[in-house]
Amino acid sequence: MSNTNIKFTAPGMDNDAAAKTIKVLDQRLVALLDLQLTLKHIHWNVVGPNFIGVHKMLDPQVDAVREMTDTIAERIATLGGVPKGTPKAIVEGRSWNDYELGKGLVLDHLKALDAVYDGVNGDHRKALELLGEIDPVSEDMITGQLADLEQFQWFVRAHIESGSGELQQ
Repeated sequence: MSNTNIKFTAPGMDNDAAAKTIKVLDQRLVALLDLQLTLKHIHWNVVGPNFIGVHKMLDPQVDAVREMTDTIAERIATLGGVPKGTPKAIVEGRSWNDYELGKGLVLDHLKALDAVYDGVNGDHRKALELLGEIDPVSEDMITGQLADLEQFQWFVRAHIESGSGELQQ
């Protein structure tokens, strides 16, 4: 994604800080666009015991993640960047493998989704470290998103947690 040639940015922020912030936000945008599509894919392909509960649990997550992508894209534009949400931009911007499961049992999908959330949430935390040094507004935005994403992962983990508190592998 080419957001390095910033012509203007938010008042009080220099172009270099804006370019660095946009670079971080570009990656978060790609991750959340990918997550949104993955959640919907699981929603369509999950089967077995507890199907309906998981099926219904995922749609609000899809909607919330869609809102997160919109917020990030608008922040990128505010800083003078160009948000890219095309399929090509998603594929080229990813540094992880595509979600592998097709139709599958609830437990299998939720274990795989937990791993997806590990990656997304871990990278959101890394983004916070970088943004804390260059843009507190974007840092605050990502912090709020991370709170929701961690709660979504907790919902997933409640399905794969044993009575003794361990996650099923």
